[in-house]
Amino acid sequence: MIENYNVFLLVCGIAFLFGALFPVIFRRLPVSLPMLQVTFGICMGYWWTSLSFLDPIDNGFIIEKLTEIVVLVSLVGAGIKIDTPLKWQNWRTTARLLLITMPIGIFAMAFLGYYAFGLTMGAAILLGAVLAPTDPVLAASIQVGPPNTGTEDTSRFTLTSEAGLNDGLAFPFVYLAIKMAEAHSEGERFDSALFWSWFSHDVLWKIGVGVLVGVLVGKFLAKIVFSKHTCDTTLSQGYVIIALTLMAYGLAEYVDSYGFIAVFVAAFAFRRSECEHEYHQKLHDFAEQSEGLLMSLVLVTFGIFIGQGLESGVELTWKVYIVSFVFLLLIRPIGGLIALSGLGMHRNEKYAISALGIRGIGTLYYLSYALNQGYFAEDEAIKLWVVCSIVILASIFMHGLSAPKLLKMTPKPKPLN
Repeated sequence: MIENYNVFLLVCGIAFLFGALFPVIFRRLPVSLPMLQVTFGICMGYWWTSLSFLDPIDNGFIIEKLTEIVVLVSLVGAGIKIDTPLKWQNWRTTARLLLITMPIGIFAMAFLGYYAFGLTMGAAILLGAVLAPTDPVLAASIQVGPPNTGTEDTSRFTLTSEAGLNDGLAFPFVYLAIKMAEAHSEGERFDSALFWSWFSHDVLWKIGVGVLVGVLVGKFLAKIVFSKHTCDTTLSQGYVIIALTLMAYGLAEYVDSYGFIAVFVAAFAFRRSECEHEYHQKLHDFAEQSEGLLMSLVLVTFGIFIGQGLESGVELTWKVYIVSFVFLLLIRPIGGLIALSGLGMHRNEKYAISALGIRGIGTLYYLSYALNQGYFAEDEAIKLWVVCSIVILASIFMHGLSAPKLLKMTPKPKPLN
C-alpha cells in the first residue's frame, strides 16, 4: 500500500469528487452515492493489480478503528437531527424493531451460519450479531432531514432511530459470540454460569450505564453550550460535535459500558435541550459533511477489496448468494412485519420500514472487532468476511435502487406532537 500511496490518494480524491458532483450530475439516475463509490472501488481493485492485497484479517486493527470512527460520527449525526420527542407513542415502532426484529435476524442468521456454512456456534452467533443491526452510515439517505424541519414521517424517523440504537444493542450478542468462541478454544463448555455472567454484565450493566452516560454527557454539554454566557457567541460546531462524541464514547468505555449507545443517547439528549435553537442545524451540517467524507473513504476501500477478490478468483459458493438474499429479502422484511403488526400503521409504511434494513459499515466494525480478539479460527474468519461482504454489497445496490420508490409510497408526514 505504501508504494501506491500517492495513487491511492488520487483514487480517494476522485471518489470525493463523485460525492461533490452527485447531487448535480447523478440525481436523475436511479443510483445512490454508495453504489457509485463502491462500483468505482471495485473497478480500481480489479484493474489496479500493482496494489497490495487488502487482507481484512491481517489489517483487522486498521479496519476496526477506521470503521469505528465512521460509525461514531454517524451516530451523533443521527441523534442530533431527530425532531420527534421522547414519547412511547412515537418510539414504540423503534422499540419493536429493536426487541423483536433484531433478535429474529440474529438467531435466523446464526441458524443459517451453523447449518449452511458449518460454523461453530460462537461463529454462527457472531454472523447473526454483525448482520442484524441496520447501518446508520449507509442509511443516511433514508433518514430524517435536518433539525427543525417541522415534520418527520414515521418511516424515516423509525429507520433513523433504529439505526442509531441497534448498533449498540447488537454488542451484547457480539460479546456472547466472543465468549462462546473463547470457551470453545479453551476446551470448556459455555454453561449457565458463563451465560449469567454475560447477561448480567454485557446486557444489563453495559446497556443501562451506556444510556445513563449518554444522558449525563448530552445534558452537561447542552448546559454549557446554551448557557447565558455562551448562547450569544459563535461556538465552533466542529469542536462541539467532536467533544460530544468523544466525551460520551470515552466515558462510557471507561466505565465498561457501550460507547455506541452513549453517543447516540448523548446526541439526542443534547438535541432535546433548547430543541428549537438554530445551533442544532449547524451541528447537523458539520456531522453530515464529516460522515460523508469518511463514508467515501471506507466505501472506496471496501470496493477495492471486493475488486481484488474478484480478480484473484475467490470462490463463492451458491450457498453464499442464497443465504445473503434470504436474509435481505425474507428474514429482515418478515421480522419487521412481525414486529410492526397490530400498530395500525399504513401497510406501505410497514413494508418500507421492514424492507429498508440496510447493512454496511457497522457490520465491518463489529466483525473486525470480534475477530481481533483472536478466538475464532482463520477458516471461519474467512467465511465470515466472505458472507458479510456479499451481504453488504447486495444491500448497497438492492436498497439503493429500491429506497426512493418505497419511501414515495408511504403517507405524507404528520405534524409532531
